[in-house]
Amino acid sequence: MALKTVSGTTECPECFAEIEVKDVMENEIIQCPECGVDLEVVSIDPLEVAPAPEEEEDWGE
Repeated sequence: MALKTVSGTTECPECFAEIEVKDVMENEIIQCPECGVDLEVVSIDPLEVAPAPEEEEDWGE
């Protein structure tokens, strides 16, 4: 079964710019072209993004 992708427009939750995306999948990380923030595609129906979770530093523990 092929992974479902979607294309369309959504709004950046940080700067409210309109973002056009093409062939994105749920949980994919994209970047806002206006403010540069990393965003996670949290839903593809409807298309919705949220700030990507911060990756914690790996201090070799």
